Amino acid sequence: MERILLYDGSFDGFLTAVFVVFEQKMTQASIRVLGQEQPPLFGELETIYTDQEKANRVWKGLIERVSSQGKFRFYYAFLSETVGVEDTLLEAMRYVFSQKRCVDQDFSHPAMLSIAQTAKMVGREKHRMEAFVRFRLTKDGIYFGSIAPDFNVLPLIKKHFSNRYADQKWMIYDIKRKYGLFYDLAKVDFISMEFPAQFDFTKSDSAFFSAQEFDFQRLWKDYFQSTNIQSRKNMKLHIRHVPKRYWKYLSEKQPDY
Repeated sequence: MERILLYDGSFDGFLTAVFVVFEQKMTQASIRVLGQEQPPLFGELETIYTDQEKANRVWKGLIERVSSQGKFRFYYAFLSETVGVEDTLLEAMRYVFSQKRCVDQDFSHPAMLSIAQTAKMVGREKHRMEAFVRFRLTKDGIYFGSIAPDFNVLPLIKKHFSNRYADQKWMIYDIKRKYGLFYDLAKVDFISMEFPAQFDFTKSDSAFFSAQEFDFQRLWKDYFQSTNIQSRKNMKLHIRHVPKRYWKYLSEKQPDY
């Protein structure tokens, strides 16, 4: 009978579930996020509680058997949050731990190929978020940016923004997943918060944002308009590089107030 292991959605929680699979020598096991599982027709549900020591043991064992790129591919694929990615990762880990040689680039194995393809999509989204985040100055002096990426890339862009904007307080909030990054000039923390009911992430409401912010947005739009050569405009190419789903979070794409 299949065992369905439920975890809290964290990477350490997932690794803890993997540890349980190997520890108990489960041959038929599936891993799901707690609260997102489907009631099984045949199978046994078991909640797995995150254990940092067990998670560390699995991760240490994995990175000793894969290349540095392979390590990132496993983590990136996990952050994709695609349905069934946990089982794909588990299958790949079974393969990795069963071999004496490094096999993370053996793309003839279906799980390895799927992980590589998924990780590539997540990496592309990471780079887009690093390019497309637009900060707006709030009345309390914090530069605020909102995103809604296809994948859970906040952990991946943390280093980029902490290095690039080390001299100002900022927050990047993932609307879809309802958590964000906050930098207080000393460190970056993951946070979750409640926003006012009337708050619109796509607009710069004067109730929340500094008057100076509207001047900056006007200058930014003027810059884009002045550098835009109408005769060389290629919307098809532009949309390929800046997909329309990101436009509502870009200040240069917003109508004049």
